[in-house]
Amino acid sequence: MFYSEDIIEQVRTENDIVDVIGDYVKLQKKGSSYFGLCPFHNEKSPSFSVSPHKQMYYCFGCGEGGNVISFLMKYENYTFIEAMEFLANRAGIQLPKMEYSKEARREKDLKTKIIEINTEAAKYFHYLLKSDRGKAAYSYLKKRRLSDETIIRFGLGYSDKYSNNLYQYLKKKGYSDSELKETGLFTFDEKRGVTDKFWNRVMFPIMDVNNRVIAFGGRVMGDAKPKYLNSPETKVFDKSRNLYGLNVARTSRMDYLLICEGYMDVISLHQAGFSNAVAALGTAFTSRHAALIKRYVKEVVLTFDSDEAGIKAAMRAIPYLKDAGLAIKVLNMHPYKDPDEFIKALGREAYEDRIKNATNYFIFQVDVEQKKYNLNDPQEKTLFHKKVAEMLLDFKDEIERDNYLESVCSTFNIPKEGLTKLVKKTGLTYAGREERTNIESRITKKAKKEDAAVNAQRILLAYLIDKNKWFQKVAQVLSPDDFIDSFYRQVAELFWRQMENGEANPAQIMNCFEDEEEHKKVAELFVSPIQANLNLEEQEKAINDAVIKIKKESLDYKASTATDITVLQNIIKEQNKLQKIHITLG
Repeated sequence: MFYSEDIIEQVRTENDIVDVIGDYVKLQKKGSSYFGLCPFHNEKSPSFSVSPHKQMYYCFGCGEGGNVISFLMKYENYTFIEAMEFLANRAGIQLPKMEYSKEARREKDLKTKIIEINTEAAKYFHYLLKSDRGKAAYSYLKKRRLSDETIIRFGLGYSDKYSNNLYQYLKKKGYSDSELKETGLFTFDEKRGVTDKFWNRVMFPIMDVNNRVIAFGGRVMGDAKPKYLNSPETKVFDKSRNLYGLNVARTSRMDYLLICEGYMDVISLHQAGFSNAVAALGTAFTSRHAALIKRYVKEVVLTFDSDEAGIKAAMRAIPYLKDAGLAIKVLNMHPYKDPDEFIKALGREAYEDRIKNATNYFIFQVDVEQKKYNLNDPQEKTLFHKKVAEMLLDFKDEIERDNYLESVCSTFNIPKEGLTKLVKKTGLTYAGREERTNIESRITKKAKKEDAAVNAQRILLAYLIDKNKWFQKVAQVLSPDDFIDSFYRQVAELFWRQMENGEANPAQIMNCFEDEEEHKKVAELFVSPIQANLNLEEQEKAINDAVIKIKKESLDYKASTATDITVLQNIIKEQNKLQKIHITLG
C-alpha cells in the first residue's frame, strides 16, 4: 500500500464505479445493478455486472471482479499508482507526494526509460530521412504527395539499410542492452548478436494520447516481407489500447471520428484537413478500441478499404462499436480503394460529401448480406429475407426495430407487411434463447466445481450486506474465527468490523488487498446470484444452511487439530448442537 487508507478511500468514493466503467462498457440497468458485455472475455450475452450500491463489478462468466481502482488496473494495464493518479485527476483530488516502493519505482522508471529511448529513436529516424541515406524514403513520401509540414507533424523517418544502425547509435548514447531489450526495437540472438527490428523502412512513430512515442510502424522500401511491420507489445505499448492519430484527433473538436485501416490513410486525411482520423495499429479492431473511442466521441464513420478485406474488417468492427453505444456510419469510396487514393483523385470536398452521405451501419450490413444471394432465384430471395428478419431482431426496442424495418424495406425493395410478419415469426422461434443464454453464462464451470464451504461464505456475506438486524442475529452464532481459510477470515474480520459500525462497504475492503486475484475473490464473495426473487422464508433457509455449513467446517477443522481432550470434548458438544441452529429473520 503506497497511500494512506483514507486517501485511497477518498479517491475511490469520489469516482462512481458506474460512471467510470460506463466510459468503457455499455451498461444497462437491470434491477439494482447494471449489466453489460464483459470487457475481459468474449461473450454474446451480458454477464458483467456493476453494483452502484456495493461500488463493485463482477463477471458471472469469467469471474473477474473488483472495485473502480482494480478495474482500471485490469483494463488499462495500470499500476496501482497509475490508477490512483488517473482517478484522482478525474475527481480533482490532489494526491500527497509519496515515496514509491522499490518495485513501483523500478516499474515507473522502466516505462520512462522506454519512452525516452523511443523518442531518441524517432529523432534519429527523422534525421536519417532528411539525410543522403534517406533520399529514397523521402522521395517515396513526396510521391505519396505528403508535404514537409505533414512529414514533420507526424515525425516520419527512415531506418537505415544496415541491420544494426539504430543499435549502435543508441549504445553510443549510453543505453544498456537490458534497457534496449525492453523497447522491442531489437532482436537479441546468441549467434547473430543484436540486430535492429526495423531496417530500410519508412518509419511511423506511434504516440499515445499524451504525445509520447510508445512504438513504431515501418513500411519496407522494396519488395521484402512483411510490407508493414509494427513494434511488439511492451510495457508502454498495447495494440488494443491505442489508435494511430488519436493524440491529434482527440483535440480536433469534431463530434465524430473517421476510422481508417492504415497509417497513410490517417496521414492523408489529416493533411487534407480531416484531423479526426484514426486507425488501429496492425491488429483487428477490438472492444477496447471501441471503448477508447467512446471517451471522446459518440459517433464514428468507418472508412476502411473498399476491397473484400476492408468490407470484412468493417463487418468485424461494427458489433464492437455498437456495443460501446456509438452511432455508426460507413463511407462509400467506390471506385477508389482507400481514403488516400480517393483524396488524391477527387479532393477534400468530394470526400466531405461522401462523409455527409455515409450509409447507416445496418443498411451497410444488409447490403453486404444481400450480395451473398441470387435475388433472381425465389428460394435464395426468401433466404435473404429470413436473414434480414433475423438481423432485425438484434434491435430490442420495438420502435427502433420498426424504424430500421421500414428503412430496409424502402432501400432493398422488400414488402413491409411480409417482412413484419417474418420478423414476428422469427422472434417466436428465438423466444427465450437470450434468457437461457444469460442464465447459462452465469452458471460457470468454476461455480459448478466451487468448494461448498466457500460458496456458503459467499452466500452469507452477499445476504448480510444491507441487513444489519440479520447480521446481529448471525453474529450470535458465527464469528470471523469460523472462516478457516486465512484469506476469507481476513475478509470476514473486516466485514464484521464494518457491520458492527453500522454499514458494510465491500469496495473499501478491497483497499486492504493489492493482488488482482484477491480483488476477484473479494468481489466474488459479495456477489450471490441466487438472492434475487426469493421470499423471506427462502432467504432464511439459505442463510441458515450457509451458517450451519460454515460452522460445521470450522468445528471439523478445530477437531482435527485439537490436542487437548477438554477442548475436543467442547468441540464435540458444539457439533451436536449444529442441527439445532435456527436463525429467525422476521
